[in-house]
Amino acid sequence: MPASKRAARAIFQNDRPLLYYITDRSQLSGKSLTTIVRRIVSAGVDFVQIREKDLPDRQVFEMTRKIVRLAANRNCFVLVNGRADIALAAGAHGVHLPSRGMSPSDLAWLPQGFLVGVSVHSLAEARLAEKHGADYVLMGPIFPTPSKLLFGPPLGLDYLSRACLSVSIPVLALGGIHARQIPLVLSAGASGIAGISLFQKDLLCSSKPRRELARILREIPSKRNPQSRIQNPEVRKKPAVLRDSGF
Repeated sequence: MPASKRAARAIFQNDRPLLYYITDRSQLSGKSLTTIVRRIVSAGVDFVQIREKDLPDRQVFEMTRKIVRLAANRNCFVLVNGRADIALAAGAHGVHLPSRGMSPSDLAWLPQGFLVGVSVHSLAEARLAEKHGADYVLMGPIFPTPSKLLFGPPLGLDYLSRACLSVSIPVLALGGIHARQIPLVLSAGASGIAGISLFQKDLLCSSKPRRELARILREIPSKRNPQSRIQNPEVRKKPAVLRDSGF
């Protein structure tokens, strides 16, 4: 297994919370996504998920290659939303699957160590994702967020806690999370925090994002749910159909 792939899997064993940035250039008011990603990666995030569904395949591929280069040597791992083929061709570390779409078990052809994450919105979906070989799940929305109002009320912290206890793979929390809420989310058992605005807006409002990220990390607990540990993704079983989330 290449060193970068081993490192990507090993990061789930980190004692500190994981920080998972999801791109959305539509929120950037014309600013360069590459410039924003460079600043966020330099601040110290662990993952970047490229989620630009409206772009043609060629542009997603080229964008992914650029971001992989930006993340090199920074212990930051790049995933592509929904497109394992593009992720693999561009040298990314993994793919993130929407909750309705391909199952991790459909991706047995991927090389060993290639990360596969899944968006989930219920305990049943989280368990199903684990059963079919997901390396981690993004669960949300935890708090109200305008972009997800059509998908029903937020899940809340109690539900998140139950989900973290119901699976042995890492659960990262997503949806309406700002810096002041991070301790609550981690206390519920989440292995880390995922978001768009948290990074593209909240973090970059600071003139020194790296210092701001360090401040946030100092103020949150380091101990996570001991059950949140990555499992071996090599065994891919029968495909599953998950409901659409919009993630």
